[in-house]
Amino acid sequence: MTVLSFGKQNVNIDAGELVGYQVDGYEYVHQKGSPGWGNSDTEMFPIIGPTAEADYKVLTDHGDAIQDQHGLLRELDYSCVHQTGNCAIFEKEYTANTKVNNSKYPNKSKVKELCWPFDFKFRKTFELEEHQLSIRFDISGPDKMPFMLGYHPAFKIHSKEAFIKAIDAPISISEVVEVGNRAMPITGCNEIILNDLRNLTIKTNGFNNFMLWTEVPNMLCIEPITFYPYMLGQQELHLGFTNMEESGKCYLVQLIPTL
Repeated sequence: MTVLSFGKQNVNIDAGELVGYQVDGYEYVHQKGSPGWGNSDTEMFPIIGPTAEADYKVLTDHGDAIQDQHGLLRELDYSCVHQTGNCAIFEKEYTANTKVNNSKYPNKSKVKELCWPFDFKFRKTFELEEHQLSIRFDISGPDKMPFMLGYHPAFKIHSKEAFIKAIDAPISISEVVEVGNRAMPITGCNEIILNDLRNLTIKTNGFNNFMLWTEVPNMLCIEPITFYPYMLGQQELHLGFTNMEESGKCYLVQLIPTL
């Protein structure tokens, strides 16, 4: 377990997964074992969304990639490459066309192995700063490599009156539940506020969209995404790709609690 601290803030990270963010004893992160979801955060890369209707194939200019829902990054292990008292950096690296075991097979998927036709390196940095936790993603790969990125954190809900404040009218937790597995999109948006017993502002740079998902009243996933996948049929998922740049791509999520 990696532990970071700064003032009244404390962060717990388990093999690159954010499993706790407390400020003055108040926990913002969904706890494993609680109803809702078996994890507390993960990443969606290099694709977002399901692929079963497309026979688990996603079109690229290097041919079809075999991908299950939300990509293969989550099947790789993080290595901690740097740590201080308030900062920790984790990395995953992938070699093109390497077959990766699919943890959803055979119970929830028909494909045993996944692959991607490009090399990439994925870096995740946690840094506690004054009054906030910053989570930065640095991605490098071949120039013009297609990809999508989504960050999938789950937040603990403390109050029955909790709601989301975004661009339009407030959104209740029950409204998110009603949307179901497709998740509720909030497009053209870089900031969301979770109004609970203590408010949490989620600011992003580079994503420009969110998805909201939950099946229970005690947890809410607020997911920054580069593309909302349900806008297209699964056979057209490639139309939502972003292209890699020679210098790489950087994305930022800031969790800013109300103190």
